Amino acid sequence: MRLEPLRRKDIPRCVEIEKILFPGDSPWTAYAFHAELDGGGYYLVARPDESDEVIGYAGLAVVGRRGDYEASVHTIGVDPGHQRNGIGTVLLKALLTRADELAAPVFLEVRTDNDAAITLYERHGFERIGLRKRYYQPSGADAYTMARPRAQVRDEVAG
Repeated sequence: MRLEPLRRKDIPRCVEIEKILFPGDSPWTAYAFHAELDGGGYYLVARPDESDEVIGYAGLAVVGRRGDYEASVHTIGVDPGHQRNGIGTVLLKALLTRADELAAPVFLEVRTDNDAAITLYERHGFERIGLRKRYYQPSGADAYTMARPRAQVRDEVAG
């Protein structure tokens, strides 16, 4: 598997996966993906080594100024036929690496009934910091807000 920047020609496949994964919660449209790219979001796709098929995607938004950035995981999705193969973990790690390069804390929302995602996020340093009632629409599902602190910037001195 390889990770690459999301290209505009990948968006229809991302929308297709969204519709499969989030049918009751207003899956992202092509417009939403285009807007994220236009806004400078950091978006990646996962592809099998042997093809250009998109099997997963993830996006991170970063706001603020140098030295005071804040990041938010906007989406992670993996085609159901490729789940449980570590693709979501690889995508999340890539987003966190980008956030760590900027020394940005990372926030996200996740459905309270999505145990697999919650476990993944907790395994990577996220903690639940809040509850958003009826966050996902139109289903009305609740979401946890989770946060991971900014990476500690280490200044190494040559000895």
